[in-house]
Amino acid sequence: MPASRPKRNTKNRANPKMNAQNKSVGQVRIISGKFKGKKLPVQDSPGLRPTTDRVKETLFNWLMFNLNNARVLDCFAGSGSLGFEALSRYAKEVTLLEKSAAVARQLKQNLTQLLQSPVAEACQGQVIEGDCLLYLQNCDKQFDIIFIDPPFRLGLAEKSCQLIAQQKLLTDDGLIYVETEAELTTQFWPDNWQILKEKKAGQVCYRLFRLNACA
Repeated sequence: MPASRPKRNTKNRANPKMNAQNKSVGQVRIISGKFKGKKLPVQDSPGLRPTTDRVKETLFNWLMFNLNNARVLDCFAGSGSLGFEALSRYAKEVTLLEKSAAVARQLKQNLTQLLQSPVAEACQGQVIEGDCLLYLQNCDKQFDIIFIDPPFRLGLAEKSCQLIAQQKLLTDDGLIYVETEAELTTQFWPDNWQILKEKKAGQVCYRLFRLNACA
């Protein structure tokens, strides 16, 4: 009688499709505010590049007096690092835009976790899955702060800025943050935007703009 073939142990065998959907590249940490110290998982996705803590801390120092009760739009949200930090620092409402279904799903889970926290108070948030440029083209709301941190070298920063200006998505006192590759030296923003702050960190250049009424 031939030896019996050992049974394959499938009890704990991982589902490859499930793994692909839930693969995490790490965590983002909320630096300050009501959710200070909270760590949130980040979904793996091609081109995903969370803003570093160093850059994020500088940005939110710039925005220190503008976040309270602000309506915030986080374009190309990715890890949600900027949008969640704004929510933690007392923004009234944060909208996160994300094209990847898997990344958007993770963002929704993270947002739900934050909003269910006892310290969440009256803040609101939503994750919109879809193309950012299409959303900007059809949006009829205005925001106090807009974050633009797209995948690099695809011309998305310029297209986003032009649509925001064209659709008048920014309030009169609103601010726009844009993060781009450092080698992008040509003007990609509208003529009536004024640079308030500008810095470089490694291969990244980041700027804070406001509308210039005199332009």
